[in-house]
Amino acid sequence: MASVTLEHLTKTYPNGFLSVNDVSLEIEDGEFVIFHGPSGCGKSTILRMIGGLEDITSGSIYLGTDLLNDILPRDRRLAMAFQNYTLYRHFNAYDNMALGLRLRDLPRTIIDSRVKEAAEFLGITKVLDKKIKALSDADKQRVALGRAIVCHPKVLLVDEDFARQNDSRRREMLHDILAINAKYKTTILYVTNNYEEAIGLNKKIVYMKDGKITGIR
Repeated sequence: MASVTLEHLTKTYPNGFLSVNDVSLEIEDGEFVIFHGPSGCGKSTILRMIGGLEDITSGSIYLGTDLLNDILPRDRRLAMAFQNYTLYRHFNAYDNMALGLRLRDLPRTIIDSRVKEAAEFLGITKVLDKKIKALSDADKQRVALGRAIVCHPKVLLVDEDFARQNDSRRREMLHDILAINAKYKTTILYVTNNYEEAIGLNKKIVYMKDGKITGIR
């Protein structure tokens, strides 16, 4: 199951700033959920705690029935698409997408099949043999998404900064993650402070302010 459960989740930084304040939430398997609110409301911090990039001050995070609190980020069945999605410039697109699978020692035939399937799905088959430095920003972003989905994650975490380019590229990115949700039934958690964008996606919205959930639509 790819359900995500937050129970009384809290994050307080060493300087005393309370970023996330006693948040509890149930996210169903396969849901596309948008976290919306102003900058500093705690929405990105929640994603980072789910991904294991931020320590939890108190509370619990479950993926299905598995408690994630003490599980290392690499061992969580999650993928993250944040602004700093580091692609290896000396690798081509194919090798960037295949890297995580090779580290898991998957058979070469499975790696090849997954990479080519993801590339076709994202429309980047023609650039698989090109070095990252030769790709457009749009194709780099799709390679980063491809690298995430070839590992068949249960949950994909997407921060709004992942598409901090022009509006056209942002729309393309949203189209891609909606398609991933539809095709692979991957649970998607997406953060944005853009109200029109949140409403326009026509998905479940979790409204946040001052570290708390203020409403769910």
